[in-house]
Amino acid sequence: MEIKGKVHCFFEQSGTFKNEFIKLGIPAEDYDIQNNFGETDNVVDLFTAIEDAYDGKPSLFDQVGGEDLIVAFFPCIYFSCLSQMGISWGYTNYRKLSYKEKTDEILKRVANRERFFGLAAKMLTIAKERGIRLIMENPWSQQTYLKANFILPPTMVDNNRRLRGDYFTKPTAYWFINSEPTHGFTEQQDKKGIR
Repeated sequence: MEIKGKVHCFFEQSGTFKNEFIKLGIPAEDYDIQNNFGETDNVVDLFTAIEDAYDGKPSLFDQVGGEDLIVAFFPCIYFSCLSQMGISWGYTNYRKLSYKEKTDEILKRVANRERFFGLAAKMLTIAKERGIRLIMENPWSQQTYLKANFILPPTMVDNNRRLRGDYFTKPTAYWFINSEPTHGFTEQQDKKGIR
């Protein structure tokens, strides 16, 4: 995929990916509600931005150009296999709670998961309908909630990220909206030529 515009790294505050794009000569910015690493270029509530864009209100999605790309590291806290364990009376963190208290905690977790599911689905819908190029990343391990319960299957699953220089093997899924993955060597053109 050729990137002629800017990369908008949603839900990313570490600068890790932004800085790699910048090394390739591609302008990039981080967007997150926190700035714990001092790298967040745009401190913004992305959930509100998603809701606003979905409801047709002005939002930061209006600033994403046709040549731009959004890379969204959508929070997986309620989709991961660890979260699945929190929907059981036997969950270790609930061991000192009464059954009613356990059930109340489980129902809160399920409500939060439903909210996050809706936000992820809305974000992909916004991109699809507006023609915005977007890649959403999320874990893809044994009992990940999105495996059997999402609006579309991932475009690709990377089963071993270490092969591409990451420290972790953990499987990761990617949903490509209005774009396709490239495989093998990809040349990136910038103002200085091919990199």
